[in-house]
Amino acid sequence: MRKLAWAARGMSVVSGAVLLGALVAPSAVAADTPGGTASPNSSMTAQGKKCGARDVSSAAPDYENFNTPIVFRVATDAQGHSFVNDSRNAGVWINLGLLANAPTCVTDSALSVTEANPGILYITLLAENGVLHEAQCATSDTPFAPSNLVAACGAGFSILPNTPVV
Repeated sequence: MRKLAWAARGMSVVSGAVLLGALVAPSAVAADTPGGTASPNSSMTAQGKKCGARDVSSAAPDYENFNTPIVFRVATDAQGHSFVNDSRNAGVWINLGLLANAPTCVTDSALSVTEANPGILYITLLAENGVLHEAQCATSDTPFAPSNLVAACGAGFSILPNTPVV
């Protein structure tokens, strides 16, 4: 009887921990549209494993003709998706999968931006296979949005040759 009571208590603790994890776990960063959410079933690859890592990077140019500081951010989620945000367009996270040759299964990100206005925003994404992908996006007085990101980033992502990460 003691074994049965111990097993019941153990199941209660495990169930509570799972429920607590479900309640406090952050949701996906965003989807293809502002304010959207990623599909809960998209967290697994075809092989049945998660492929990404949560990560965030930011870059803040010192544009002299702006009264409000600008911050560019890239965030990745556990599903391997990556999103960019322009602080002038608060709350809008744009799926970088919209760009040509965007990597899938992103595990890390980096950003840098030139100080000239207009400048160039360099978005570097590390794919699960260890290959670095870079996009160069022209900044302007107009904030990045889903409607103008593809034009601003031209050819989209290209692979950086001889990537040392494997």
